[in-house]
Amino acid sequence: MPDHYFSPDPAAPSSTRTIRVPIAGEEREMLTATGVFSGDRLDVGTAVLLDAVPTPPETGELLDLGCGWGPIATTLALRSPAARVWAVDVNARALSLVERNAELLSISNITAASPELVPDDVRFDVIWSNPPIRIGKAELHAMLERWIPRLAPGATAWLVVQKHLGADSLLRWLAERFEGFDVERADSRKTYRIIAVTAPD
Repeated sequence: MPDHYFSPDPAAPSSTRTIRVPIAGEEREMLTATGVFSGDRLDVGTAVLLDAVPTPPETGELLDLGCGWGPIATTLALRSPAARVWAVDVNARALSLVERNAELLSISNITAASPELVPDDVRFDVIWSNPPIRIGKAELHAMLERWIPRLAPGATAWLVVQKHLGADSLLRWLAERFEGFDVERADSRKTYRIIAVTAPD
């Protein structure tokens, strides 16, 4: 599927645009483009996540998993300027947009990286993610199995998933797969579930 937002190198010509979006409590101008997830607006799921999650840790290693053009990563970075924020995506165009948006917003604590470039020894003090459900169940599960075990002790991954795209079945799978972790439906807003997965202390 060469033209999907989860493609490493989208085939669609890049058409960049500027949009105004609420980020960290303020309306801000950010760049988006074709060939990335929700390239024309802040999608509802991400908005729900950003409204529902608690304040991120002030310091440490914070992860936006499946960052797209960067609304989650920039929110984390602005709210926790003393932390390092990892913006991770397989889509090279998305990573470029994150870097450009960080520059636009004068943010210096974001590291945009493809998954294989994140050092194996990094442990995350929080994960915020609107995961790419449409990559398919097997690929989604593999992605979560790769990153959730990298939570620091007691740290939480916050995931937003649309109810009609399998949020409840994903919740059950997470509880079965990550024995010893605290897995719960933390909130339900509109047609979305907020799932919290907390690593044991």
